[in-house]
Amino acid sequence: MASSALPPTSSFLSDKQKDVGFSSFCTQPSFPCSAQVSKKRVSKKVVSVMTPQQSERKPSTTGAVKTGMTMTEKIFARASEKSQLIPGENVWVNVDILMTHDVCGPGSIGIFKKEFGKNAKVWDREKIVIIPDHYIFTADERANRNVDILRDFCNEQDIKYFYDIKDLGNFKANPDYKGVCHVALAQEGHCRPGEVLLGTDSHTCTAGAFGQFATGIGNTDAGFVLGTGKLLLKVPPTLRFVMDGEMPDYLLAKDLILQIIGEISVAGATYKAMEFVGSTVESLTMEERMTLCNMVVEAGGKNGIVPADSTTFKYLEDKTSLPYEPVYSDGQARFLQEYRIDVSKLEPLVAKPHSPDNRALARECKDVKIDRVYIGSCTGGKTEDFMAAAKLFHASGKKVKVPTFLVPATQKVWMDVYSLPVPGAGGKTCSQIFEEAGCDTPASPSCGACLGGPRDTYARMNEAQVCVSTTNRNFPGRMGHKEGQIYLASPYTAAASALTGFVTDPRDFLQ
Repeated sequence: MASSALPPTSSFLSDKQKDVGFSSFCTQPSFPCSAQVSKKRVSKKVVSVMTPQQSERKPSTTGAVKTGMTMTEKIFARASEKSQLIPGENVWVNVDILMTHDVCGPGSIGIFKKEFGKNAKVWDREKIVIIPDHYIFTADERANRNVDILRDFCNEQDIKYFYDIKDLGNFKANPDYKGVCHVALAQEGHCRPGEVLLGTDSHTCTAGAFGQFATGIGNTDAGFVLGTGKLLLKVPPTLRFVMDGEMPDYLLAKDLILQIIGEISVAGATYKAMEFVGSTVESLTMEERMTLCNMVVEAGGKNGIVPADSTTFKYLEDKTSLPYEPVYSDGQARFLQEYRIDVSKLEPLVAKPHSPDNRALARECKDVKIDRVYIGSCTGGKTEDFMAAAKLFHASGKKVKVPTFLVPATQKVWMDVYSLPVPGAGGKTCSQIFEEAGCDTPASPSCGACLGGPRDTYARMNEAQVCVSTTNRNFPGRMGHKEGQIYLASPYTAAASALTGFVTDPRDFLQ
């Protein structure tokens, strides 16, 4: 097996003792961290009472002994104005960015007005980002009304960052409209190392790729943050994933995170930070790091995080002028568990229905006949995702055998699909290659059919079909029909499967 769990780096944290709150008080590595209960009968008769001897109290035994902290712990400490924190502590953190969208925004706004008053003002109009993206291109009146509620609130509060859409017939007529919130947050410069970013969407963890704490919250919490800029959060323990080895040219970050989720299960990281390090991670682009962090919630993770480096700083150069201060895990930081993965030994993967941890090798599913392919979402609808699919289509020179739907995440991605040349394709763009391969025309940027949506949502599964998708979840009904079957895969595997009509290992076309 290409990945293996190692003993935790701190010797007093054993595999059986994962209660970090308790373990943190055990300072002698040579003794097991367990409570010993004596069976000897103890007399209750008081024999004598004496005052304990007073001795000089040395600073080394009375002062607060600082221990190393992980990246996530350091961000919590800074945001709560504490010098030291340990997992399990509850602290009030100052929020740097709050994001909400058309699905959860109206509810969060309603709670804000109910609790703070109809005429209350938000805590900071420049730290709130509101992005319509989920149920946009639909005739559903209630979905449309959600966007109207966002617009009214943003006008009332003079919210600086509201990416509005009014003309649903032509998204390009809306210069402020962006598309999928998690990709737009990065493209518009709202993601910065060392900060706290909260959003009313479970995949807000995507922003952890920038070395910040980012996680999804509910409408009630968001309503509170709107009014105060603060939230009470528990410091999560950290799982560390060390990925080394040269990345094979047929693998993408989607394969890496499917490997990890398959290894630890959908509950393996419940309320834990997932920190990604190693030479393989360092070689990943920002968009690939976003894919990695995007799906930590599928393992129950509170957040995913990648140390900021030159790749991060270069990406941010033309996106934000605000100062930021990266943080990094200390050498003595305590990790609940550490996993090591030799990426060079991995093969293309899929997650079979109906769970993201139902891992299988793509080549093991070659007899699974499919009805459609979907390339899009915050997970698999970024520029590099479409570049990867186009690369494979071009290498094959073949046409797709099943309907292949393409939904760029944002306006910028859509423009890239039509303007950027695909490396090694003689100057052809993704859109030209997709057209030659017989794919559907790239659709208007949005979350699309990733989470089903109204019945008229583009590419929604309205029948019980089998789909290979670059999205993030494959639960029953996730993309529409309750009897639909979804195989989660990388853009390479999705494109290869489109060409054959079966789940297909991309090596069949890339080697």
